[in-house]
Amino acid sequence: SPLVPLDLFFIPCKCWKIEAFLAFPSVNRFCTAFNNRTGFLCDDSVTCILASQVCDRVSNCRKGEDEQKKLCGDLPNSLPGYLVFRCSNPSYWIYADQRCNRMNDCGDCSDEMGSFAACPPCGLEWWSCSPVLYEYCSCIPRRLCRDGIQHCLSWSDEYIC
Repeated sequence: SPLVPLDLFFIPCKCWKIEAFLAFPSVNRFCTAFNNRTGFLCDDSVTCILASQVCDRVSNCRKGEDEQKKLCGDLPNSLPGYLVFRCSNPSYWIYADQRCNRMNDCGDCSDEMGSFAACPPCGLEWWSCSPVLYEYCSCIPRRLCRDGIQHCLSWSDEYIC
């Protein structure tokens, strides 16, 4: 059989976008901000802002990359997943740095309690109890102890704390 030149079998690849993506992967902007909170890394690769500072209508990064329309156009869907915490009520979400901050940001305590939140126990500056105020979930600040006002269902903040 006659030999066929190999270049006749060459099928041009239209995968330059894939090659470009592999050669220049998208920037990983995950970082850890102060107090071990989830953050967003600015273009300078040094500045790490809190997740909740992204799309807050204030340019916290020098070049304003934290307020770009591509990032903020369809909240929370346009945000990278690591910046978002979904509350147990699927209609609600908060920024990831607001999870486990001892405040009831979801309104149902799903950001402070349960397996999805995975929060550590109350720290030294907090008292563990069932709060009467909707603002807290499972801990109250110790500064509220023995102030003459009931903050825990058991009154432990006034008699034991």
